Amino acid sequence: MKRHSLFPLLISTLVAGLNLTAPPALADGDPEKGRILSEQHCSRCHVIGDFNPFGGIGSTASFQMIAKMKDAVERFQSFYARRPHPAFLTVPGVDKWSKAPAYATEFTITLEQVEDIVAFAKTLKKLPIRRTRTRGR
Repeated sequence: MKRHSLFPLLISTLVAGLNLTAPPALADGDPEKGRILSEQHCSRCHVIGDFNPFGGIGSTASFQMIAKMKDAVERFQSFYARRPHPAFLTVPGVDKWSKAPAYATEFTITLEQVEDIVAFAKTLKKLPIRRTRTRGR
């Protein structure tokens, strides 16, 4: 069993003035369930592997790019506490940091489903980060 890294959640809790308890220790997730969840919910903003190579929002990191980061597992484990996700994502047992209305279609996800997404993210091919030169006029 592994535990979530609570540092990002703790910081967001302190900043928001909330009193959250630590999420329970979770077993390794199911990558296939994570793939389905990612394609269903995350692909509206992120490119998810071969599912939507020309989709997502251009300024939003793809799952492959996030998977290449040194803190990738921590980022995927705590994404629900990172902006902009808390504005439209609900996790049962985790208090929302704002009562502002959602600006995107809301959905609910469990901590077990978060682990499924983490398990799926671990299966992604880590793409190299390439810079493209641009020319001014």
